[in-house]
Amino acid sequence: MHGPAMSGWLLMALCGVTGAYCLLRTRDGTERERGPARAEALMGFGMAAMAVPPALVTLPAWMWVVYAVVFGAASLHALACASGGGHHLHHLVGSLAMVYMAVAMAPGAAHAGGGHLGHTATAGGAPVLTGALLVYYALYVLRSAGRLIPAPTPVGASAEGVGAGVTGPAWGARPELALACRLTMGMAMFAMLLTL
Repeated sequence: MHGPAMSGWLLMALCGVTGAYCLLRTRDGTERERGPARAEALMGFGMAAMAVPPALVTLPAWMWVVYAVVFGAASLHALACASGGGHHLHHLVGSLAMVYMAVAMAPGAAHAGGGHLGHTATAGGAPVLTGALLVYYALYVLRSAGRLIPAPTPVGASAEGVGAGVTGPAWGARPELALACRLTMGMAMFAMLLTL
């Protein structure tokens, strides 16, 4: 089928590029900023690998166990850091969602064949949990998109610094790009959950 394969390719590319940018962000900033960037890079690459169309490669059954173990460990790390603020809680939800999808998409999880993003008929999951995660990610995406809308600048302030040789922050230290990455991964997670 052209539709699911195309969406799998697009999700794979989008999540891979997002993971690569998050990895680039780990070079800049403080350790407090680098920690979330590493978690987001892991999430981006994990989502990219999960979105690989089955026409390209069929993941072996043991790979779903690896996903569950890796993102289970990421969940424990996010839980340990959760006292630090809301973004760690979001990483916890994301890591647990990845464990949930790995278990739901593993061969034999719901019906007889096993799942991959292109095999939506064989994937399974608890409808209530899937629905709760869909609601969470829909709200997260809407909130993140609202934060990307630029605030109006006061009259006369927009010309300040233009053409004065002022350079912007490094690519890895741009907060709007970090927020765009989080928005992208939220939309990708929403799309992946829809396939369960």
